[in-house]
Amino acid sequence: MSQERTIPTLPSIRPITREKGLVLYEDMVLGRYFEDKCAEMYYRGKMFGFVHLYNGQEAVSTGVIQAMRPSEDYVCSTYRDHVHALSAGVPARNVMAELFGKATGCSKGRGGSMHLFSSEHRLLGGYAFIGEGIPVALGAAFQSKYRREVLGDASSDHVTAAFFGDGTTNNGQFFECLNMAALWKLPILFVVENNKWAIGMAHERATSQPEIYKKASVFDMPGVEVDGMDVLAVHTVAQEAVERARAGEGPTLIECLTYRFRGHSLADPDELRSKTEKETWLARDPIKKLAGYLVEEKLAKAEELKAIERRIQETIEEAVKFAQDSPEPDGSELYRFVFAEDE
Repeated sequence: MSQERTIPTLPSIRPITREKGLVLYEDMVLGRYFEDKCAEMYYRGKMFGFVHLYNGQEAVSTGVIQAMRPSEDYVCSTYRDHVHALSAGVPARNVMAELFGKATGCSKGRGGSMHLFSSEHRLLGGYAFIGEGIPVALGAAFQSKYRREVLGDASSDHVTAAFFGDGTTNNGQFFECLNMAALWKLPILFVVENNKWAIGMAHERATSQPEIYKKASVFDMPGVEVDGMDVLAVHTVAQEAVERARAGEGPTLIECLTYRFRGHSLADPDELRSKTEKETWLARDPIKKLAGYLVEEKLAKAEELKAIERRIQETIEEAVKFAQDSPEPDGSELYRFVFAEDE
């Protein structure tokens, strides 16, 4: 089967303000620079285990999460969760400290790369097993609806975004949760980050319907295909889905066509993907695309974008220093946080 697929074009993309454009740009640059630094630290022996980076997919995390309410709406991730955490507002220093296994990490040094969590920022966790987070996200969406409609809490209009990869859409949890979400009209966005590869399995070889967004029709649910390398396109689709969910109109399945610029993990030699395929997608870098748009539309000057990049680089360097200087978890607390504690 061919790996070729036409990149969708939206009928219209919602215009953005200068302020919003800079927010989107800063968020994507933060994700990219953070992941680049993770690669450096991993190869220097500062991080251990499997580390899955997000380079190339930043438009998906930024486009969706920046369409939501920070620290109010819920985000559920996968094992490729660093950038989702950053977009959700978890400080870079606490994410980096977690990757270093330090007590100041967002999961107290217990989670590492694949298990980031922050109740403060409504980050429901990263999950190592594919599909594992979707039922968790469904539960969060259910409680939002239950609080509002059964308990009479008018302020409970929160929306949940569940991120997962193309490989996950062949798993039972995916279908079961879409069915329940549609039946109960839950306020949830199912966001498929279709980066074409499930570790080393080409997407088209693993599914009878490669166009994942069409699977939503089985559940009488809106399904949308979007260019996952265009943050403005993703943001537009996400805004519409969030508005539907918050208005009580139910879930949306969003398939973002994207690409990871690195191997499956930092331990992956990345020998299965062709050089031509990689170069084709690298030329569509979402950060460069947004930068070009902001300058062309006179929403920002190139010098301003460079200043943002310098500031983000300083933030990343500070995060590394914080992680290095932070204490290791105390051995006497080995069994702490296994069970919930009283406040």
